[in-house]
Amino acid sequence: MAPRRLETEIDQLYQLPLEEFTTARNGLARTAGPDAAEVRKLAKPPMAAWAVNQLYWKRRDVYDALIEAATAVRKTHKAILGGRHADLREPAKEHDQALESALKATLTILQEAGHPATDSTRQTVLTTLRALPTDVTPGRLTEALQPGGFEMLQGLSIAGGGGAIRPKPIVKSDPPARVERGRQAQTDESRAEAAKAEALRAESAKALREAEQNARREEFEAMRSTREAERALRQRDKAREALQAAEKALDEAERATDEAARQRDAAARRAKDAERALESARNRHDAVLRRKG
Repeated sequence: MAPRRLETEIDQLYQLPLEEFTTARNGLARTAGPDAAEVRKLAKPPMAAWAVNQLYWKRRDVYDALIEAATAVRKTHKAILGGRHADLREPAKEHDQALESALKATLTILQEAGHPATDSTRQTVLTTLRALPTDVTPGRLTEALQPGGFEMLQGLSIAGGGGAIRPKPIVKSDPPARVERGRQAQTDESRAEAAKAEALRAESAKALREAEQNARREEFEAMRSTREAERALRQRDKAREALQAAEKALDEAERATDEAARQRDAAARRAKDAERALESARNRHDAVLRRKG
């Protein structure tokens, strides 16, 4: 494990402006001794991950509020799947509010650092914030994250699935025939209850499987939609850049055309002036010839 001083220097590394990361990391590796190889492996985070790291280092109150809200939502999900009664609406609302505050603060950090907050960057920041908390050391993200979704709840068992149905105790009475009839009635009732409970368990298990499949399907669709949206945003940004380049080229072409037109008009004026000067010279020459004759 890296010594505490090195851990502190690594923390400081992830707080630097993004464009200084690689140079600073290589410099730290040269002084890290036996840990140099591990330091060189430290990856430069992409823009969105760097911005979320800065939220941790510069706006810890906003970051901690988001982690607290996300943890509360996960605990509520686990409680529900554990068979306990829990209301998800309030934790989800608080998480949405904390997420919105974190997104605004992160985008502000980006803008203050001179990085453009494009729609693609904004979406990647949002999905990374939504995936928190994560096992990665806070403030040291090296890649953008995707929300874990339903798999964060895997391993939980659904309460209420294994309880045994016990027959009600038979109250002793006379005569024996009545006791026997009561025992038979108790047995029949227990069997009916057991069958009913088994049917309920089967129905509940089926509903759970369908819910899990639907959750995975919706999560996959959400991830696919996110990737498509990000791809579309990148294409739009490229199209904007191409349009801006084309507009710039058009402006330059128009300026060149205007300049060529000005030069053409000036040349035409000079040609007319030269023609008038030539005509004047001819007239003078003719006059001189007439006088000599």
